[in-house]
Amino acid sequence: MYIIFWREGLPIGVIYVISDSLGETAEYVARAAASQFDGGGLDIRRVPYVTDPDHLEEVINEVAQEKGIIAFTLVLPDLKEKLLELAAARGLAAVDLLGPLMDAIARATGGKPRLEPGLIRRTDEDYFHKMEAIDFAVKYDNGKDIRGLHHADLVLIGVSRTSKTPVCMYLAHKRLRAANLALVPEVPLPGELLDLPPEKIIGLTIDAGQLYQIRQERLRTLGLPGPAGYATRERIEEELAYARAVMDRLGCPVIDVTNKAVEETAGKILQIYYRRERHGK
Repeated sequence: MYIIFWREGLPIGVIYVISDSLGETAEYVARAAASQFDGGGLDIRRVPYVTDPDHLEEVINEVAQEKGIIAFTLVLPDLKEKLLELAAARGLAAVDLLGPLMDAIARATGGKPRLEPGLIRRTDEDYFHKMEAIDFAVKYDNGKDIRGLHHADLVLIGVSRTSKTPVCMYLAHKRLRAANLALVPEVPLPGELLDLPPEKIIGLTIDAGQLYQIRQERLRTLGLPGPAGYATRERIEEELAYARAVMDRLGCPVIDVTNKAVEETAGKILQIYYRRERHGK
């Protein structure tokens, strides 16, 4: 495939896109440039995974036969130098799409580029892992499907309004699959929870006075008139006592979320999780 530019009906050049990875970045830039030429027929010759000098020379010979233009994203210094040398020897125009910007970033930050092909692909993979974790958190929120507990990296338990859902979403952005389950005295604990190893469970608790204020505000937000059993001090004390008994029974770590932001609670959970990962527990 070729990117072909036309002027008054006559082709004036072919652009080869050369990359030491997949070459999608270079192809996108080439398409953007070609779109600025009215009436240009657009077809892309993308040559991915060029990682050795012999392959590179074959490609350059083909470009020379077509009298083409080269757009490249090569991060390996020796390969990049070889391309520029071969292109100059054959009188070919070669445009470095990454080098100038990388040099500018290096000057501005004082850092050094990693010079590893395909890092953007790894970033994309990281993104998809994050999206998968977010989907997981939504699907298994608040015990919607207890079958997901066995597939979770972490399971948060606690009474209602202890920030279980927002903390799970925060953890999902760290690529952890987190499920959560509300503890209610009248609802028996599912066997799936009891079967989990303690290190997979995190208990969340909160001061009764703060929980009372949170639940009262929740009722006002929902427009519910008058007092409700859900938000009475007696009910809150009962639920918290039940939750403490469950957490003691499971032997899981417990975090007090009183006056803590979601990020702070999640940070403590991550410390526990990664400490156990390091020690193989």
